[in-house]
Amino acid sequence: MLIKGLNKTTLLDYPGRVAATIFTGGCNFRCPFCHNGDLVLKPSIQDAYSEEEVLSFLQKRKNVLKGVCITGGEPTLQADLPVFMEKVKKIGYDIKLDTNGYQPQVLAELIGDGLVDYVAMDIKNSKEKYPETAGLNDLQIEKIEESVELLAGAIIPYEFRTTVVKELHTMEDILSIGKWIAGCPNFFLQSYAENEKEIRRMQEDIITPFHAYEKDEMEEIIKRLEEIPGMKGKVLLRGM
Repeated sequence: MLIKGLNKTTLLDYPGRVAATIFTGGCNFRCPFCHNGDLVLKPSIQDAYSEEEVLSFLQKRKNVLKGVCITGGEPTLQADLPVFMEKVKKIGYDIKLDTNGYQPQVLAELIGDGLVDYVAMDIKNSKEKYPETAGLNDLQIEKIEESVELLAGAIIPYEFRTTVVKELHTMEDILSIGKWIAGCPNFFLQSYAENEKEIRRMQEDIITPFHAYEKDEMEEIIKRLEEIPGMKGKVLLRGM
């Protein structure tokens, strides 16, 4: 496992759990607003943690921590992710996986083998604007659709989430996402926040600023989303 970060205690990353968060290096997307640019673009120059070091920490903290969140980067790119997760499960932890959903076969295997207890999947944009927002011109939207369908039929808890950027997401885009994932347990809208580690800042010399929607604009988006059948009471706001 290419482990490039460890947050030893968090109350935010795993709903209902005091948890540790493990960051993996590398990603198959290049979302311009991503805050983890170093992990995505330059994982080789980041300090690494050995599996033994992380597992030893988790063993020592098992009476305090109740969960482990594995995020990235994109964790499903790690070939030995299932083996590592099995080791974490044997210590006694529940595991939350953050994923972009672009490896549905890996996600299916992890769920089928009982290695993941909670999944948070990013929905980058409406289907039509997915390639631009994910920074992947040849993106195969069928893979994202497969992961959405997989979670909809899974017995474990899950959530979808979208980071909302004014220049990338219109009201129509967000409503299109809502219709696509209608019936999900929770849909989190995360307000964009500027960060010096954004991928676009590491790739471009001239930056066209991104902006967040104002709170009243986000509340109007939520109101419209909740008018979609199956979405009432399931849309939540983060980052404001």
